[in-house]
Amino acid sequence: MGEIFCGIDWSSRHHDVALVDQDGRKVAKPRIDNTATGFADLMSLFAQHNLRPGTLKIAIETEHGLLVSMLAAAGYAIYPINPKSVDRYRDRHHRAHGKSDVADALVLAHLLRTDAHLHRQLAADTTAVRALHVLARAHQDLIWSRVQEVNRLKTLLGQYFPAALTAFPDLTIRTACVVLTAAPTPTQAARLTVEELTELLFTAGWGRRRGAASRLATVFSTEHMRQPEAVEQAFGLAVTALLQTISAMTTAITGLEAEMDQALGQHPDAPIYRSQPGLGTILATRILAEFGDDPHRWPDALSRRSYAGTAPITRQSGKKRLVTARFIRNKRLYDAVRAQAFCALHFSPGARAYYDQRRTAGDGHEAALRRLAGKLLSQLHHCLLHHVTYQEDKAWPPPPPNQASQSAA
Repeated sequence: MGEIFCGIDWSSRHHDVALVDQDGRKVAKPRIDNTATGFADLMSLFAQHNLRPGTLKIAIETEHGLLVSMLAAAGYAIYPINPKSVDRYRDRHHRAHGKSDVADALVLAHLLRTDAHLHRQLAADTTAVRALHVLARAHQDLIWSRVQEVNRLKTLLGQYFPAALTAFPDLTIRTACVVLTAAPTPTQAARLTVEELTELLFTAGWGRRRGAASRLATVFSTEHMRQPEAVEQAFGLAVTALLQTISAMTTAITGLEAEMDQALGQHPDAPIYRSQPGLGTILATRILAEFGDDPHRWPDALSRRSYAGTAPITRQSGKKRLVTARFIRNKRLYDAVRAQAFCALHFSPGARAYYDQRRTAGDGHEAALRRLAGKLLSQLHHCLLHHVTYQEDKAWPPPPPNQASQSAA
């Protein structure tokens, strides 16, 4: 029969499977349940056609989920296909723009049959880095959710308690949560004495700072516009509920950071990542989690920079040629490497000098940071390739004497 290709159109309830041979003929197209029984049926289908691990390529529009994990654990070659690629490939053969789950499974199988060499196989990451990936993304998602809740809190306070915004510019700190929970309305806050505020600050971990307590008392006693008493009380209840949510999120974020630190420390590449300028536990975990640790996934530094979005992209047609920033990228990874580049300005003289050089050459702040992030990724790739830690003098060697003298002139 020759080589067989498999396409799976997945959903939360069931999966449509299509098998085609190397000539494009349909071999099978069953539907399986999204259960252990359905997975067993899929394995039986593969066994029926003698499709063993290593002999079958499977295309699917995701790289996550139990089905993908089970297939990868069984040893099958998984090709996660971008849904946009599937949509474009579908239009090559169906101009009427028809669509169905069964047809999409066939499209995936045919796409792999003709263009497998243009798509990347699912990375063979270790279990350790897959666990880091879950922790890093959960941590970042919680931070984003907390930002949304804090913005809601700011909006509510601005409608009835503007003095709280003056007292606490950062509403995520424990001091703000403790004081506003004890006095969620302007009336209650104005009644707090300096001694009571001192005790609240002590409870929040600030120590007994009478000067800070006096400042808060002054802010809370300043006259502001007020809502009717009943409305003010309702706002206070709403703010109390939000403060409880934010406090719980902060506790969860702190707990995840401890888990990330422990999990990162157990990974063999941790010393290399921690040695990079601007990388602490959180950023190092995010970058390692997004890149993974498959030694064959990134053949060169350019592939890493392209995935992160720090490498520029060229658009050329006729005499027109345009080089722009790359916006189709792993956004979580780009955020992390950009943050690393910004932090590296304070810890690496070489990084600072390169950034200043780019600004002098005419780059804006973001463009210079993006170029610096690309440089740092190239250095990270070198360190991982040769299993060495970062060294400032080797990462940013001085220019040759001739070049240095020309620059001085």
